[in-house]
Amino acid sequence: MTGQSRREQLNAEILESVSDLIGRVIGHGEQLAQKLGIPIPFIKALHTMDCPMAMKELGKRMHCDPSFVTLVADMLEKRGLARREPHPGDRRVKNIVLTEDGLGLKQRLEAEVSARMPWNRALDDDERTQFLALLRKMLRADNDADAPEPDGDLTNALLTAAGLNPLDPFNELASGAQESAPHATTPSAPPVTTGEVTAP
Repeated sequence: MTGQSRREQLNAEILESVSDLIGRVIGHGEQLAQKLGIPIPFIKALHTMDCPMAMKELGKRMHCDPSFVTLVADMLEKRGLARREPHPGDRRVKNIVLTEDGLGLKQRLEAEVSARMPWNRALDDDERTQFLALLRKMLRADNDADAPEPDGDLTNALLTAAGLNPLDPFNELASGAQESAPHATTPSAPPVTTGEVTAP
């Protein structure tokens, strides 16, 4: 086997393993979202939030367009998990701030997500340190290569093609709410249970 063909085989095996890992991570996220009765994008949004955070910044971190961020914020607000506030330095900018229930759910989500991740169960501390170093090395190299920002539409299309679209439950929930209330700006949703506290 030549060096080039060996490299191609390694690349193919890495891609397959990474795809499998991503699928499992998404699967754990879907199971957790189902357990908590929330759309899976809430997990990404809550994990991403360093509140208070401008809506625009949240969209940038989630790699999604402003209308989607507005929809996520509407639903978080509807459930009493977040609220909008004017930015103290620029009243044209809206910040999103987690409520006490939202912070509690964020902490619970992060603890449960961490416990479910394969590297937390399969790797010891030294191996996790090496794994993190390799991930950061790849991300730095990608940044140094002036890689384009991730395309949300392309990502969703690839996930859908692989049968791994994490937005399906959220899209169904949003479209169902819009069909039942065409003039409403905030989709309705069932309550979230966060431990002993139920958000309206």
